[in-house]
Amino acid sequence: MIAGVEIVLPCLDEAAALPAVLAELPAGLPVIVVDNGSTDDTAAVAAAHGARVVVEPRRGYGAAVHAGLLAARAEIVAVLDGDGSLDPSVLGPMAAAVRGGADLAVGRRVPGAGAWPWHARAANALIAALLRTRGVPVHDIAPIRVGRRQALLDLGVADRGFGYPLELLLRAGAAGWRLHEVDVAYRPRAGGRSKVSGSVRGTLRAGRDMGRLLAAGVS
Repeated sequence: MIAGVEIVLPCLDEAAALPAVLAELPAGLPVIVVDNGSTDDTAAVAAAHGARVVVEPRRGYGAAVHAGLLAARAEIVAVLDGDGSLDPSVLGPMAAAVRGGADLAVGRRVPGAGAWPWHARAANALIAALLRTRGVPVHDIAPIRVGRRQALLDLGVADRGFGYPLELLLRAGAAGWRLHEVDVAYRPRAGGRSKVSGSVRGTLRAGRDMGRLLAAGVS
């Protein structure tokens, strides 16, 4: 059992996926489901399965993650998608890395068959390569991450859309954070299509947000 960690799941219309996702999370950990304006029964399903529900009506991945961090009570917080695509068994080693001195533990996706469309994988590889040229030693844009709640808030990440993970890494790099990257199995999502990687349009929209951040840098 992993003690002293709280899990944040930013969710938009994940009612179909949540029962399996919540059942697979490490036992005994408090879970916050941030309902980001769902039109299905995401909030009701989450509550019925023992999660604490926080409502964030402002649409956007970053808005949902930020609301979850504000609501969390534990010192260490884990953030991952609520679609079942990421194997949560890595949360234990990631939390251990943070307790052992890392400022942020991040996941590097290892995709199974059909889990990661070519357009999304190519965009991710390009952005990760650009991050490495800026001294941020990652190979993915942190789809699952573990860090200390207050430190994450103190970074001052301002993006409330798809650019949130990239801005987080840029700010962490600028602050001299020690990053620890671990492989995480990446599986086809449960129920529905990804808002980002599920279409070329979604990938381009996320890439646009991230491109602006790379061009502007962080301040």
